Amino acid sequence: MKYTEEYLFDINKVIENIPGIEELKGKDILITGATGLIGSAVSDILLTLNKECGYAMKLYLAGRNPEGVTKRFSDYEEGRDYHFIKYDATRTVTELISVDFIIHGASNADPVRISSEPVETMLANIMGLNGLLAAADKDRLQRLLYISSSEIYGVNESFEPYREESLGYVDILNPRSSYPSSKRAAETLCIAYAEEYKVDVLIVRPGHIYGPVIKLTDSRASAQFSVKAASGEAIVMKSLGEQLRSYCHVLDCASAILAVLINGENKNAYNISAKQAVVTIRQMAEEFAAAGGVDIVFDVPSDAERKSFNAMPCSALNSEKLEALGWKAVFDMKTGAEHTVRFLKEILGA
Repeated sequence: MKYTEEYLFDINKVIENIPGIEELKGKDILITGATGLIGSAVSDILLTLNKECGYAMKLYLAGRNPEGVTKRFSDYEEGRDYHFIKYDATRTVTELISVDFIIHGASNADPVRISSEPVETMLANIMGLNGLLAAADKDRLQRLLYISSSEIYGVNESFEPYREESLGYVDILNPRSSYPSSKRAAETLCIAYAEEYKVDVLIVRPGHIYGPVIKLTDSRASAQFSVKAASGEAIVMKSLGEQLRSYCHVLDCASAILAVLINGENKNAYNISAKQAVVTIRQMAEEFAAAGGVDIVFDVPSDAERKSFNAMPCSALNSEKLEALGWKAVFDMKTGAEHTVRFLKEILGA
């Protein structure tokens, strides 16, 4: 990970939009999926608050191996700036987890892996959450925030942005539904623990998240488009890109998660969407193409690629409930694409 001046500036910019952030001072916080797209951005914000603002939080970054965490957070020192916890969502948690807050973001969100590993995807989403909730020191835990997905809404017959109470159709006999179906089940499991064991839980449903900290191997369209643009290569689209989606820069998403953690209401779900970045896939591609000065070309998708496609023609989200907490997004689609491509160009040496 290379912490560029612009990326650090952007971190401090989104921090300004987190109401009540000072409530986290001195808290112990566990982040699972800490090297993932969303989890790593959340961790970057918290690490920055400790380093630059003296928040004195004790941060536990959970992942499958310490090498991955060390590489991702290369400007920070394990044992001083954070503590590594070995965590695999497919395995049972055997030790008591005693922290003030848990942000659970460990999940397989790569479309190709979801398509090729539907069993692992489904079990990790449900078993991983249950393991955390079962192992948490419930007398100390103030709240757990679960990072779900906009895919839980299923197929919407209209093109109106989803509100939190909306629900569409998910084809449960399609193996690609392992992701939205298990995310739905995990949300219900959160509420079940809240009712039966009085755990304070919150759920966030991010839209389509993009940004500079994507992994170069990520098969999501926004990730591939941004890498192509930064590399000076034409963006290849496998459809006309007419699907309407809520895109959100990863730092905006991370700031929204922290805003909900602090200000959200127990047993509630909150959409995460930047209303200035609700665009079609084609419009998103055009912004990345413009940022990288490259062309857009069209190609026929393979059968394997078709299997990994999100079936939702509209996955736009209504963000009014989130914004009512006092949060707002920094990035529109154009600015977010430009910052992402500039970052990736520096990383790639392009």
